[in-house]
Amino acid sequence: MTAAPGPVLLVLADSLAFHGPERPEPADEPRLWPNVAASELGGRAELVAGIGWTARHAWRALTSDPRVWALLPSVDALVLAVGGMDTLPSPLPTALRELIPALRPGPLRRAVRTGYLRAQPGLAKALARALPGGGPVALPPHLTVQYLEKCRQAVLAIRPGLPVVAMLPPPHRAAVYGGVHAGRPAADRAVRQWAQARRVGLLDLPALVGDHVLGGHGNPDGMHWGWPAHAAVGAACASLLRPASAAADR
Repeated sequence: MTAAPGPVLLVLADSLAFHGPERPEPADEPRLWPNVAASELGGRAELVAGIGWTARHAWRALTSDPRVWALLPSVDALVLAVGGMDTLPSPLPTALRELIPALRPGPLRRAVRTGYLRAQPGLAKALARALPGGGPVALPPHLTVQYLEKCRQAVLAIRPGLPVVAMLPPPHRAAVYGGVHAGRPAADRAVRQWAQARRVGLLDLPALVGDHVLGGHGNPDGMHWGWPAHAAVGAACASLLRPASAAADR
């Protein structure tokens, strides 16, 4: 993206940050919420993100991606836009599920992936009915907040006083998960408690995008957002960061 003179937002995110109403978009698409937020503040967003990223993936990126290391001395805000994918049902343990792309030969990998995706909705529903708390999720809440805190501490060790914003897990109506989202309430509570203890700003995604997503106004996949939701989240993020940005300009 073209450099802007204002604040630089480091956004560690999942696909909600770069997926629009029809498809994934390039990071410099101005309608994506990180760019909306940065534009309202007169700066730019540096997006480090991936499909399905949990808080653990954000920590891995922060500690292993040299592009992130190069950004850290110049960033003006940290946005931890992960945690939502952590709450999704994961009938197969996450460690095993993430090995599916590594299976060889190719026909075996494709068969396993197709079989798992076909079985996942039914398994998610069955486990949600049978197990306390609704069954296993991609990352348990205590680990989500543990990795969020590790990210916060690591960046503030280099940039003390940097404003930090995180997100409450958003709702979904995705058929691929059987519409199950039993893990969201516990994660919501854990993130709220962590953010309050650490004085981290919170974007209330259920309030900002809940009607949009659950009303079927977003992406047909039932998870990603349309442009109105991106605009709302971007504006809310800018509002949280504006006081710190104004103080830095004085």
